[in-house]
Amino acid sequence: MNGITAIYNWHKHGIRFSDAVAVFEDEMALSREDIDAREEQRFVATRRDYLGRILTVVYTYRYETIRLISARRATRQEKKAYEQQ
Repeated sequence: MNGITAIYNWHKHGIRFSDAVAVFEDEMALSREDIDAREEQRFVATRRDYLGRILTVVYTYRYETIRLISARRATRQEKKAYEQQ
């Protein structure tokens, strides 16, 4: 995990990457490929973290590792889609 990216994300969105990794354990995952990503294949996931917050996380795979790109609180529309699935 890139420390600079994690610090930037904390300051911009108030979400720590250490909290955001919990979303990968939520069985109610709502994931899709980010078709707007140009440089690499990216995915967007909306899920709950350990604190019960609904987060939207952007990530990619590097070799066999998940690399977090950003994590933020889900928008109203993302929350609604997550809760209605």
